[in-house]
Amino acid sequence: MAFQPIVDLNGDSVFAYESLVRGPNGESASEVLRRVNEENRYAFDQACRVKAIELASGLGMNSLLSINFLPNAVYNPEACIQTTLRAAKDFNFPQRNIIFEVTEGEKVTDHGHLKSIFDEYKRLGFKTAIDDFGAGYSGLNLLAEFQPDIIKLDRALIMGIDQDHVRQTIVGAVLSVTRELGIDVIAEGIETTEESQTLRDLGVRLFQGYLLAHPQTGT
Repeated sequence: MAFQPIVDLNGDSVFAYESLVRGPNGESASEVLRRVNEENRYAFDQACRVKAIELASGLGMNSLLSINFLPNAVYNPEACIQTTLRAAKDFNFPQRNIIFEVTEGEKVTDHGHLKSIFDEYKRLGFKTAIDDFGAGYSGLNLLAEFQPDIIKLDRALIMGIDQDHVRQTIVGAVLSVTRELGIDVIAEGIETTEESQTLRDLGVRLFQGYLLAHPQTGT
């Protein structure tokens, strides 16, 4: 597993670390996820959560920890969160420092089920995030339906934004809405200083990408 920092450029500090699954020989997350199926989905999801918390605690991580989860692996929010709660307690990692992140592109047919997961996680003090925001066609609907604490702008939306007035206008509109709703916005996949500066000028303060730091392996 690897960790990539999410940096607050306004405060020149680390806002959070995202845990990124890696294979035993350093395989990427996409390669690992290709081996996940209906039979092993639940066990994989639970193991990733526990490992992320264990490593973050061992590294003395004091910032937020963002964990990607598979909503289709959660058969019951109250039951499936118990392993996470035990891990946080066993490794002395504060629940309030954990973000649960789901991608907008995740194939979720039952939105009511995903909302129940978000609601339960929030009730327990976890933060919630929608990754790849803007990658699909239902972004604003997701804000209304799930009311996440954080959204992460999709790389496709911000790539070359310094030279694209349309993208600047769209991101500016999203920022206006999220400010009203009290939602933090992370720009991910930042690769150039020009993209970073344009987004800062628009009001983004949280950034993640190779320009700032590559993922570092925990173990």
